[in-house]
Amino acid sequence: MGYHIDEASSAIPKKPKRNKYAFMCAILASMASILLGYDVGVMSGAAIFIKRDFGISYVQQEVMTGVINLYSLIGAAAAGRTSDWIGRRYTMVLAGIIFFLGAILMGFATNYAFLMFGRFIAGLGVGYALMISPVYTAEVSPASSRGFLTSFPEVFINFGLLLGYISNFAFAKLPLHLGWRFMLGIGVFPSVFLAVVVLMMPESPRWLVMQGQVGEAKKVLDKTSDSVEEAQQRLADIKEAAGIPITCTDDVVQVPKRSSHGKDVWKDLFLHPTPSVRHIIIAAVGLHFFQQASGVDSVVLYSPTIFEKAGIKSDREKLLATVAVGFTKTVFILVATFLLDRVGRRPLLLSSVAGKIISLLLLGMGLTIIQHHDHVRLTWAVGLCIATVLSDMAFFSIGMGPIAWVYSSEIFPLKLRAQGASIGVIVNRMTSGVVTMTFLSLSNAITIGGAFFLYAGIAAISWVFFYVVFPETQGRTLEDMEGLFGNLLWRFSKQRKIERNDVGNQVQLGTNGEV
Repeated sequence: MGYHIDEASSAIPKKPKRNKYAFMCAILASMASILLGYDVGVMSGAAIFIKRDFGISYVQQEVMTGVINLYSLIGAAAAGRTSDWIGRRYTMVLAGIIFFLGAILMGFATNYAFLMFGRFIAGLGVGYALMISPVYTAEVSPASSRGFLTSFPEVFINFGLLLGYISNFAFAKLPLHLGWRFMLGIGVFPSVFLAVVVLMMPESPRWLVMQGQVGEAKKVLDKTSDSVEEAQQRLADIKEAAGIPITCTDDVVQVPKRSSHGKDVWKDLFLHPTPSVRHIIIAAVGLHFFQQASGVDSVVLYSPTIFEKAGIKSDREKLLATVAVGFTKTVFILVATFLLDRVGRRPLLLSSVAGKIISLLLLGMGLTIIQHHDHVRLTWAVGLCIATVLSDMAFFSIGMGPIAWVYSSEIFPLKLRAQGASIGVIVNRMTSGVVTMTFLSLSNAITIGGAFFLYAGIAAISWVFFYVVFPETQGRTLEDMEGLFGNLLWRFSKQRKIERNDVGNQVQLGTNGEV
């Protein structure tokens, strides 16, 4: 499993055209992420009307809003095992079915307890979708466009978020007891669509090999690779990782039991990890923790509250402003998809976090000034708050947002990938749940401006963490990822100097199937 470099050739190979089949598979798989985006977006506005309809307290409101992230932990934890058992594709179907049931229950909820049960069911579906979508996409993507394709789940999270915001705005004029029910209940449509379109997709070639279906895996790899040579190399690498002799040419083979269903995976991840796996776990957990601990979901879920604190009082104006938030996130995540395989993961991540730090500091300053001049409308401060909310969303979406899913879905070894990715989702949703379920209480305790100063401090710590710990993975095959890790102080290691010298060659090799 090495790099085959033709030293006699000095010509730089031409980058191949994007594989259309892999592109379509990535789009269909990433649609699962719409479920999370829609729920987050729609609840930001629906919560306003639910609070009035059911007469709940602000503590119940923040629990109702953020608890789905904790519920999704169960789905994410189960999805790793489920995807190894029934396959990546049918796990996505299951995610759509579960969310469908949750949306129905929420739409027909007659009281707060009933609504919370519906959110529990929907949370399970969200957890399944969040874990499996990036894993499947990474496993069907050729190395040359894996960053581009694996960022699609974040694209569809943002698309779902925008749909949720638009749904809020569209149904805001309905009677109080009907408006929020339509907002939540309409979530059945993306879940049904997901369950249907997923059946059009092939199964993950890596999962097929894990089941011994090498012939079927070869067919999928032939369609999703940039060249015949790359398909052959990808198959050889997957077979080696699964414990199948590379020389074996049978279409159906007996796979060692340990590789079939992830037996002993948790031991390999936590009890006896290699230095490389330990580094990978720290990188994945740290990335997902800091992505959420820096407060992005507080901005997304409570944007109407933030705009109200900034001086916007009309419900429709607040909801219209949140549509601008969703539109900004969607536009910049689309920009990020084209930069991930051109610029690389590290530069985008570091610049994204730096932009967030500045935006959060300015937002905290604007809200603090407005709070101390509540008897006077400071138009410039209101404009500053709106602008910095949008800039925070833009900087998040261009780097930190998509890279969390791209990076954690590509760095784990094959036999650890499903469960390893589920760990990232668990940390992501747990952190988001804590942040969103405490935002209103935190704002009351240290002021809303102080809350964003705190988020800015966490973002600054994350920048140092990413700078020191993260190697660049651009252009590497999934089977070669483990070799990049093993030294936590990557930035200062000899390995980093070697990586800097040869990464250009690896990117080029990754584009023409010679890796």
